[in-house]
Amino acid sequence: MRDNWIIEVDKITRNRYEAVLIAAKRARRINSHRLAQLERMVEEEVNIDARKVTSIALQELSEGIVKFKRTNEE
Repeated sequence: MRDNWIIEVDKITRNRYEAVLIAAKRARRINSHRLAQLERMVEEEVNIDARKVTSIALQELSEGIVKFKRTNEE
């Protein structure tokens, strides 16, 4: 099923708002890495993932690839 990542993200984070914040931060890092690759594309051949950065970030979060630490434990 395509939306299994939603269930996994709900298990990992406290709520979807927290998941969105974590995924957004990861998506920005993926995007900056992708822009750096595009700048190097003139000099060498670079393979760039065509998926949207938010999709990649949410998938990585659901698979446990993205690690995060809560700074304000209650």
